[in-house]
Amino acid sequence: MSDHYTMEQEEIFSKVMRAGRRTYFFDVRSTKAGDFYLTITESKKFTNDDGSYHYKKHKIYLYKEDFSEFKDTLDEMINYVIDEKGEEVISERHQKDYKKETDDMPMAAETTSEDSETDTSNFTNIEFDDI
Repeated sequence: MSDHYTMEQEEIFSKVMRAGRRTYFFDVRSTKAGDFYLTITESKKFTNDDGSYHYKKHKIYLYKEDFSEFKDTLDEMINYVIDEKGEEVISERHQKDYKKETDDMPMAAETTSEDSETDTSNFTNIEFDDI
Protein backbone atom coordinates (compact mmCIF):
# COMPACT_ATOMS: atom_id res chain seq x y z
CA MET A 1 0.00 0.00 0.00
CA SER A 2 1.49 3.33 -1.05
CA ASP A 3 1.72 6.42 1.15
CA HIS A 4 -0.56 8.30 -1.26
CA TYR A 5 -3.31 5.68 -0.85
CA THR A 6 -3.01 5.78 2.93
CA MET A 7 -3.04 9.57 3.00
CA GLU A 8 -6.01 9.73 0.63
CA GLN A 9 -8.06 7.42 2.86
CA GLU A 10 -7.60 9.68 5.89
CA GLU A 11 -10.86 11.46 6.65
CA ILE A 12 -10.12 15.02 7.73
CA PHE A 13 -13.61 16.43 7.19
CA SER A 14 -16.51 14.70 5.43
CA LYS A 15 -20.15 15.35 4.62
CA VAL A 16 -22.72 13.09 2.98
CA MET A 17 -25.66 14.31 0.90
CA ARG A 18 -28.34 11.78 0.00
CA ALA A 19 -30.51 12.47 -3.05
CA GLY A 20 -32.77 9.55 -4.02
CA ARG A 21 -30.70 6.77 -5.62
CA ARG A 22 -27.65 9.04 -5.57
CA THR A 23 -25.40 9.81 -2.64
CA TYR A 24 -22.76 12.52 -2.76
CA PHE A 25 -19.68 12.31 -0.55
CA PHE A 26 -17.65 15.46 0.04
CA ASP A 27 -14.27 14.68 1.62
CA VAL A 28 -11.37 16.91 2.59
CA ARG A 29 -8.15 14.94 2.16
CA SER A 30 -4.47 15.64 2.62
CA THR A 31 -1.65 15.58 0.08
CA LYS A 32 1.73 14.03 0.91
CA ALA A 33 2.97 17.57 1.55
CA GLY A 34 0.20 18.12 4.13
CA ASP A 35 -1.96 20.48 2.07
CA PHE A 36 -5.69 19.86 1.71
CA TYR A 37 -7.82 19.13 -1.35
CA LEU A 38 -11.44 18.08 -1.90
CA THR A 39 -12.92 14.96 -3.45
CA ILE A 40 -16.55 14.81 -4.54
CA THR A 41 -17.89 11.30 -5.14
CA GLU A 42 -21.26 10.47 -6.68
CA SER A 43 -22.48 6.98 -5.82
CA LYS A 44 -25.58 5.77 -7.68
CA LYS A 45 -27.53 2.65 -6.72
CA PHE A 46 -28.62 0.28 -9.48
CA THR A 47 -30.96 -2.67 -8.92
CA ASN A 48 -30.19 -5.89 -10.80
CA ASP A 49 -32.89 -8.11 -12.32
CA ASP A 50 -32.52 -10.60 -9.45
CA GLY A 51 -33.28 -7.89 -6.86
CA SER A 52 -29.67 -7.45 -5.74
CA TYR A 53 -28.04 -4.08 -6.26
CA HIS A 54 -24.72 -2.50 -7.06
CA TYR A 55 -23.27 1.01 -6.98
CA LYS A 56 -21.47 2.99 -9.65
CA LYS A 57 -19.15 5.69 -8.39
CA HIS A 58 -17.64 8.73 -10.03
CA LYS A 59 -15.07 10.89 -8.28
CA ILE A 60 -13.59 14.28 -9.01
CA TYR A 61 -10.60 15.84 -7.30
CA LEU A 62 -10.66 19.56 -6.62
CA TYR A 63 -7.44 21.30 -5.62
CA LYS A 64 -7.13 24.64 -3.80
CA GLU A 65 -5.78 26.49 -6.82
CA ASP A 66 -9.06 25.69 -8.62
CA PHE A 67 -11.51 26.41 -5.75
CA SER A 68 -12.37 30.00 -6.67
CA GLU A 69 -12.91 29.38 -10.39
CA PHE A 70 -14.80 26.13 -9.71
CA LYS A 71 -17.11 27.86 -7.22
CA ASP A 72 -17.72 30.80 -9.56
CA THR A 73 -18.46 28.47 -12.50
CA LEU A 74 -20.76 26.27 -10.40
CA ASP A 75 -22.65 29.34 -9.14
CA GLU A 76 -22.95 30.65 -12.72
CA MET A 77 -24.30 27.32 -14.00
CA ILE A 78 -26.78 26.93 -11.12
CA ASN A 79 -28.03 30.50 -11.56
CA TYR A 80 -28.44 29.92 -15.31
CA VAL A 81 -30.59 26.82 -14.75
CA ILE A 82 -32.75 28.55 -12.12
CA ASP A 83 -33.11 31.68 -14.27
CA GLU A 84 -34.11 29.61 -17.32
CA LYS A 85 -36.30 26.95 -15.66
CA GLY A 86 -37.00 28.04 -12.09
CA GLU A 87 -36.48 25.90 -9.01
CA GLU A 88 -39.50 23.64 -9.51
CA VAL A 89 -38.58 20.11 -10.59
CA ILE A 90 -40.34 19.33 -13.86
CA SER A 91 -39.65 15.60 -14.25
CA GLU A 92 -41.87 13.13 -12.38
CA ARG A 93 -38.80 10.94 -11.95
CA HIS A 94 -37.93 13.08 -8.92
CA GLN A 95 -41.21 12.41 -7.14
CA LYS A 96 -40.95 9.93 -4.26
CA ASP A 97 -43.78 7.76 -5.63
CA TYR A 98 -42.46 7.73 -9.21
CA LYS A 99 -42.23 4.20 -10.62
CA LYS A 100 -39.80 3.72 -13.48
CA GLU A 101 -41.42 1.94 -16.42
CA THR A 102 -38.78 2.28 -19.16
CA ASP A 103 -36.01 4.75 -19.89
CA ASP A 104 -37.65 6.01 -23.08
CA MET A 105 -41.18 6.43 -21.68
CA PRO A 106 -42.46 10.01 -22.09
CA MET A 107 -42.93 11.96 -18.88
CA ALA A 108 -46.19 13.75 -18.11
CA ALA A 109 -45.95 17.43 -17.24
CA GLU A 110 -46.27 18.28 -13.56
CA THR A 111 -49.08 20.63 -12.56
CA THR A 112 -47.84 24.04 -11.49
CA SER A 113 -49.46 26.25 -8.90
CA GLU A 114 -50.80 28.46 -11.72
CA ASP A 115 -52.75 25.47 -13.06
CA SER A 116 -54.31 24.63 -9.69
CA GLU A 117 -57.53 26.51 -10.48
CA THR A 118 -58.16 24.47 -13.64
CA ASP A 119 -61.26 22.24 -13.46
CA THR A 120 -59.95 18.69 -13.87
CA SER A 121 -63.36 16.94 -13.70
CA ASN A 122 -63.40 16.46 -17.49
CA PHE A 123 -59.87 15.05 -17.68
CA THR A 124 -59.27 11.36 -18.30
CA ASN A 125 -56.81 9.40 -16.20
CA ILE A 126 -54.14 8.08 -18.54
CA GLU A 127 -51.74 5.32 -17.52
CA PHE A 128 -48.26 5.25 -19.06
CA ASP A 129 -49.25 2.01 -20.86
CA ASP A 130 -51.94 3.97 -22.74
CA ILE A 131 -49.53 6.50 -24.23
